[in-house]
Amino acid sequence: MTSVIGPQVILATFLIFCRIGTCLMLMPGFSSPRVPTRVRLFIVISLTLALAPMLAEGVKASIPNEEPVTVFKLIASEMIIGAIIGLMGRMFYLALQFAGASISMFVGLSNTPDAHIEEDEPQAAVTSLITLTATVLIFVMGLHWEIIRAIVESYAVVPVAKELADNFGLIKIVDALADAFFLALRISAPFMVYSLMINLMFGILGKLTPQIPVYFISIPFVLAGGGLILYFTSSELLQLFMGGFTEWLARV
Repeated sequence: MTSVIGPQVILATFLIFCRIGTCLMLMPGFSSPRVPTRVRLFIVISLTLALAPMLAEGVKASIPNEEPVTVFKLIASEMIIGAIIGLMGRMFYLALQFAGASISMFVGLSNTPDAHIEEDEPQAAVTSLITLTATVLIFVMGLHWEIIRAIVESYAVVPVAKELADNFGLIKIVDALADAFFLALRISAPFMVYSLMINLMFGILGKLTPQIPVYFISIPFVLAGGGLILYFTSSELLQLFMGGFTEWLARV
C-alpha cells in the first residue's frame, strides 16, 4: 500500500508553512521579541500541521510542476503574501505606538523613557502601557483566532501560484497604513486639544507675568490634567483601537 504522504503533500505543507510563518513573524502579539524564537517556531509548525489537512489539497492542485525554479518562485511568492498580511497588521500597532508617543509628549512625559517591555527600544511609560494592554487584549478578545481565519481565507483570495500585480502589496500596505494612522489620530485627538489649550493658557500667562518662571510652574498642572484625561479615556481609547483592528481583520 502506497503512503498517503508523498512529495507533493510535503511541498504543499511547506508552502503553507512559508505563508503562515512570515505572517506571524510580523503580526502583533506573535512577533513580540519577548516571545522566545523557539516558541514562535513551534507555534508556526503547530498551526501549519493543524491547517495542512484543510489546505494541502488546494495548494497541491495549484502547483504547476515540481521543477526547482518553480518551487523557489512559489516559496518566494508565499513568503511575500504572508509578509504583506503580517505587515498590514503591524501597521496598526506602529500607529498605536505613534499615538502613545504623541500622548506622552502632549502630557509632558516624553522625556522619561522607561524600560522596554514590548519592543527592543526604550519607550515612555504611557506608550508601553498602551501597547502592552492592546497586545494582551488581542488574546483576551480572541482576535488571534481571527488572524488565523484571515490567513486561511487568504488562500481563496490569493491562491498559490497566482500572478500578483506589481503594486498589489504596495496598495494593500498603503491602505492599511492610512486606516491605522487615521485611527491613531482619533485616539490622540483629545490629548492634542488639551495640549494646545493648556500650553496656550500658560503662554499667555507667561507674557502677562514675565518675572515668574511659568514653564516650571506649569509642569505639575500639565501632568495632572493629562493623567486625568488618560484615566477617564483609557477604556474608550483601547475600545476604539480594538474596534478598528477587528474591522480590518474582517476585511482581510
